Amino acid sequence: QVQLVESGGGLVQPGGSLRLTCAASTRTFDTYNMGWFRRVPGMEREFLAAISWSGGSTGYAHSVKNRFIISRDNTENTVSLQMNNLTPEDTAIYYCAAALKGFLTENAKDYPYWGQGTQVTVSS
Repeated sequence: QVQLVESGGGLVQPGGSLRLTCAASTRTFDTYNMGWFRRVPGMEREFLAAISWSGGSTGYAHSVKNRFIISRDNTENTVSLQMNNLTPEDTAIYYCAAALKGFLTENAKDYPYWGQGTQVTVSS
């Protein structure tokens, strides 16, 4: 069982940056691949980025590639999402998710563990 808690959301102006962090309560954090997703009310969850258990592999959605960077710290049991050049279209609830290591996946159904989400609002 893994408990995930996101933090770092908030209000930011267009063109600004935010860094989201997800803290995991497990002693075996380095056995989980981690992902970030977001959801706009009334829409499906959207995959953003994933990182392998070791941090050696990453994957991004086309919509955020070159703007968002996923990273992890296995000594601190955290995974982060650095978000740059934000636009109002990035406004959503952002979630981190965990899946036992294997191939990186962008399919939300492959992640059994989820955080409660953190709101990101991009507005002037």
